Amino acid sequence: MKIKDVYEFLKECGTFYYATCDGDKPRVRPFGFIMLYKDRIYFGMGQQKQSFKQTMENPNFEICACHPNGKWIRIRGKAVLDDSQETMDKVFETSPFLTNLYNEQTGHVLGNFYIEDGVAEIADMMGHFESCEF
Repeated sequence: MKIKDVYEFLKECGTFYYATCDGDKPRVRPFGFIMLYKDRIYFGMGQQKQSFKQTMENPNFEICACHPNGKWIRIRGKAVLDDSQETMDKVFETSPFLTNLYNEQTGHVLGNFYIEDGVAEIADMMGHFESCEF
């Protein structure tokens, strides 16, 4: 399994759940945006959100999602902020609907992160298990 396989699987899941730490308490919320860019998996969140603040304070995270085929994926790693204009342009090209949420009129700014030191695990109810590091 390679990073592209991880990305495709997660994309097919649709919604995924992103977990951060708030002090010593876990916090989980649904996310939907991902992209594969420069051989990295990116995701984003509004900089006004608690998830952004928590990620900046402790960049260790975990993602979990269920695929329509019954398998599930867990990804853990370190979230690295990429606030370059080049990346922002690619995000808006990949998901144009985000321009409705993050623009000068709303005042909201999107924070884009890529996964570093990632470990992905795909499993099913029969005990089959694949993993990959990226």
